[in-house]
Amino acid sequence: MTTNQFAECFIDIVADLSRHLSPENRYQRLLRTFRSTFPCDAAALLRLEGNALIPLATDGLAEEAMGRQFTVADHPRLEGILHSRQPTRFPADTPLPDPYDGLIPLAKGNLHVHDCMGCALYIDDIPWGVITLDALEPGTFDALDIPQLSAFIHLAEATVKAAELIQKLEHQVQHEHQIAREMQANVQQSMVGRSPAIKALKKEITTVAASDLTVLVCGETGVGKELVARALHDQSHRRDSPLIYVNCAALPENLVESELFGHVKGAFTGASEARSGKFELAEGGTLFLDEIGEIPLATQTKLLRVLQSGEIQRVGSDKHLTVDVRVVAATNRDLKAEVSSGRFRADLYHRLSVYPIHVPPLRDRERDILLLCGYFLERNSRRMGLPRARLAPECEDILLAYSWPGNVRELEHCISRALLKARGDRHNGQDSILPIVPEHLDISHDQTEFPHDHLGGGNAVEEAVAVVNKQGLTLKAGIDQFQRHWIQQLLAHNEGNQAQTARQLGMNRSNFYRLLKRLQLH
Repeated sequence: MTTNQFAECFIDIVADLSRHLSPENRYQRLLRTFRSTFPCDAAALLRLEGNALIPLATDGLAEEAMGRQFTVADHPRLEGILHSRQPTRFPADTPLPDPYDGLIPLAKGNLHVHDCMGCALYIDDIPWGVITLDALEPGTFDALDIPQLSAFIHLAEATVKAAELIQKLEHQVQHEHQIAREMQANVQQSMVGRSPAIKALKKEITTVAASDLTVLVCGETGVGKELVARALHDQSHRRDSPLIYVNCAALPENLVESELFGHVKGAFTGASEARSGKFELAEGGTLFLDEIGEIPLATQTKLLRVLQSGEIQRVGSDKHLTVDVRVVAATNRDLKAEVSSGRFRADLYHRLSVYPIHVPPLRDRERDILLLCGYFLERNSRRMGLPRARLAPECEDILLAYSWPGNVRELEHCISRALLKARGDRHNGQDSILPIVPEHLDISHDQTEFPHDHLGGGNAVEEAVAVVNKQGLTLKAGIDQFQRHWIQQLLAHNEGNQAQTARQLGMNRSNFYRLLKRLQLH
């Protein structure tokens, strides 16, 4: 690169410092300029959080990489980069495993030899993170201008520092900003995702967390309601006090009151000593009542009194105790319908739903599915003592098309099973990457949100099957042709109305549009 070209790239980054950009966009633009200045096949910006490096932006890596966390001690290359104040390049024949092996989509098969280097970023002489460069061809960085690279790294450090200062200015006081940043880091580890739906959820959590309002968390089974409750607690002024969890559905009906409010000695058979209830244990903190719709009606009355007055009464005692507890409740039921049917008190419902939060189902979180896959692959492979795993490209469409009725919990179980099956299929125990293929996912095509016989689509199905049978295609090609013909028939019937066709097929619109593109019908 000529001096003029380098100067132009330099100016572009400096100009971004004066623009109002989100940290995500700022870091992505930085990496884009980095790759155009120092040609490579992939680059990544990772921030050090505790003992792990967290990707903030990637360019050239598979999308699932953004869902991973790289524990420094487990990745000697990243550790070497982080602990050096000079650019670090690794020999092509180094035995050290590369953290991005298998995560460069352009690569064919596992990568064992390529050019890899990186630079540590220091802010005020404190290690902040790293920038890494990967190339598929050995020798790519032979002619790299190290002075230019060092100058760019200093500018990257300035960009990072400017981004953090801008974030600080958006908060009224330094103390509040620090709390928000720490809590955001904690939540991000659990609530992986960048979709509009998850961003809106995080915004809702931040909005209500600082208050003492009672929150009702609603959503389908497996969406992560407990994570929302923990985020609310961690971002509140009660974070240094206990967060007490109660699964209301698991409480025996005759012991619900004792569990919640406590009892005195001799209150009932088996009460050999006095015991504090969950409200007392949560003093000063947060009480999370999961599956609140399962609380018996008799107990609902006493729970309402606590929410109204802050007073509890142990079973068998005439004494009232005052508690300072913030209540967060969760349910996968329609409590309004429960109220209408007489199974839930209307006054308690209104007390609980002072600030309702809806947790979106996984099918509405778009490509968060791939980030979550990366997160679960990394976490579960470490737990199981397995090598790093990588999703085969053909898995992505299957994962994105499936409706995930069990939501995030089902996805994690699916990935756990896939890891075990992939381990069983390994032919070489020394493979550095464990490939996950569609057969390991245990998701059949009739379980996905692909077209199914619905709303008068029977004739289209028969025609599609006939077309496939005549052509003698492979399984994958046959499925694609089946879907293509079926969708064409329904689009013709709906006069080209894609939104109506997506509804008729029971598909999320964004998933439907992606399917059209993959089938070359877009």
